[in-house]
Amino acid sequence: MGRQRQPQIKQRLLDACTDYALEHGLPDRLGPLAAAAGTSSRMLIYHFETRDGLLREVLGQARRRQVEAFTDLIRLRPDEPYPATLDRAWSAISGPQGQPYLRMFGRLHDTAGEPLWPGFRRTATTDWLAPLEEGMRSLGRPELATVVLAVIRGLLTDLAATGDTARTDQAFQDFLATIVTRG
Repeated sequence: MGRQRQPQIKQRLLDACTDYALEHGLPDRLGPLAAAAGTSSRMLIYHFETRDGLLREVLGQARRRQVEAFTDLIRLRPDEPYPATLDRAWSAISGPQGQPYLRMFGRLHDTAGEPLWPGFRRTATTDWLAPLEEGMRSLGRPELATVVLAVIRGLLTDLAATGDTARTDQAFQDFLATIVTRG
């Protein structure tokens, strides 16, 4: 009779693998993840069944961390005008705090990511609409939530492609100015 799987060990391994993947990206082989988790590739397979199974769980955990952090950044605060909230959120999302997530999930936005996370592009497009809509409602313009999300996503794509922080930051400031003017 085999040993019982221990969920706390699996979670510890998943945490270590997720930390590694956020810092270095998803590796092609299990070796780097095993080393980061202080275990063997064989033990990773034991707990996650396949390499793709492990990678899916790593992506899922990283996405949960990102959604939690970024949703908190864009949520409406009673003591702050919403454009100021968006400005602060943009700095975090496009800066060092957001870079690990942008690197990791960047490849999932194209069709290459479909095998690991079917439907990721749709999920990544819609999961922040509700808090953005609530924030934009404070300006009397909840219908602009999709526009705000599209601008953020577009500028993040631009930033990832060009590395031009100054230009994308200025573009976001210009966009915020139009919200304030229209609000």
